[in-house]
Amino acid sequence: MINEKAIKRIGNLPEIIVITGPTATGKSALGVFLAKAVDGEIVSADSMQVYMHMKIGTAAPSAEEMCDIPHHMIGFVPPSENYSVARYVKDAVKYVDDILLRGKLPIIVGGSGLYIDSLIAGRCFPARGDVILRKNLETEYDDIGGERMLLKLRSVDTKSAEKLKANDKKRVVRALEAFFTTGKPVSAHDMESGKLPPRYNALMIALNYEDRTELYSKIDRRVDKMMTGGLLHEVESLLEMGVSYSNTSMQAIGYKELSATLIENRESIKEADIKDAVAKIKMESRRYAKRQLTWLRRNKNIVWITWKNSPDFNSAVLKITELLNEKK
Repeated sequence: MINEKAIKRIGNLPEIIVITGPTATGKSALGVFLAKAVDGEIVSADSMQVYMHMKIGTAAPSAEEMCDIPHHMIGFVPPSENYSVARYVKDAVKYVDDILLRGKLPIIVGGSGLYIDSLIAGRCFPARGDVILRKNLETEYDDIGGERMLLKLRSVDTKSAEKLKANDKKRVVRALEAFFTTGKPVSAHDMESGKLPPRYNALMIALNYEDRTELYSKIDRRVDKMMTGGLLHEVESLLEMGVSYSNTSMQAIGYKELSATLIENRESIKEADIKDAVAKIKMESRRYAKRQLTWLRRNKNIVWITWKNSPDFNSAVLKITELLNEKK
């Protein structure tokens, strides 16, 4: 079912198409179907698919599932690195602009809402300081504590401090680092960026199921498929590579729960321990889907395509191409 009301809110012919929605709604498959129909290429907008050696748990499309359609921004960052939305925008813009220059249509596919919104906006992020500055701020945080560090931030950037909590070491340090590097509060930078026109005009398509229980059922079955497909072995391999539990990659749903279980029960892992971890993965995946929907529903320009019992990719592609043709 298509949300027809949102169609009237779309501007001129979009320069890019976005296929988004909560996990397990068929985004990757629809992206391939659509790319075939409109001579497009796919740019992933999944914050965890960027990492190498994490295909199963991130549901990264296989070579067969890609169907010879070029896919970008998948599996190119070592899992030991902490990738960020700022790096994503910088990297993804290069691919999107290149696709446009070659006369093809960029199709952004993924469920990481902040990554998608930042890419469309072409949002610039405050410059990072040098490693020494960051380390000094982190050491200071550890020495004097989060409350006093937050007070320090409040003295130079009241608005950012009001949004942060004292125990959020990463963001408190980041805000102070940005200020000491640029001489400007992060909040002022965000305000300036918000006044700039977006970089891309995007036709945004979001997928969902009419029945929330159907969505949750799909999520549970996907987790079971990941486990039978070797997710546990994938997590074990990452730990053997030396990837730390604290790395951003290991905070992905599935990896976080299984790695914690493996570390806590390294002496004698039991089947019951794995079952408990799988139950947590399903629960966290459902919660994540709910957060994704909350994020997306703030955007009134999204065109929703809702499935009943199963996706109908052919009808969805037909509708999307009709939308594109109407704007020419």
